[in-house]
Amino acid sequence: MPPLLMFVCLAIAGGRIVTSGAKIDAAAEDAAREASIHRTAASAQTAAQAAATESLNDQGITCASSSVNINTGGLSVPLGQVGTVTVTVSCTVPLADLLLPGAPGARTLTSTATSVVDQYRQRGA
Repeated sequence: MPPLLMFVCLAIAGGRIVTSGAKIDAAAEDAAREASIHRTAASAQTAAQAAATESLNDQGITCASSSVNINTGGLSVPLGQVGTVTVTVSCTVPLADLLLPGAPGARTLTSTATSVVDQYRQRGA
C-alpha cells in the first residue's frame, strides 16, 4: 500500500475516533439528563437507555456493540438532599472498513456523564 494512501486512511481513522468520541460523550450526557428527571429508578433506567440509543442513532454512530450502565442511587436520597445520576455509555466503533494494515478492526470508546437530581423534586418509592 502506498505511504500516501496509508496516511490518508490513518487520518480518517483518527477523525472517526475523535468524532465518535464526542458523539458518545453527547449520548452519555443526554442519557444522564433524561434519567435525572425521572422519579423512580426503574423509569430512569428505561429512559436513559432509550435516550442513549436515540442519541447515538440521531448522530449517525454505528456501534458494533454498545452498553449503557446507569447508576440511579441519587434518586433514593431523601427529599431536600442533592443526588446524582451517572450514566456510562460504551460503543465499539468499527474501523475494519478503512483497510488500514495493522489497525485494529474496532475501537471501544467509553464516556461517563453525571446529572444532578433536583433536591426538591418528589421521588418515587
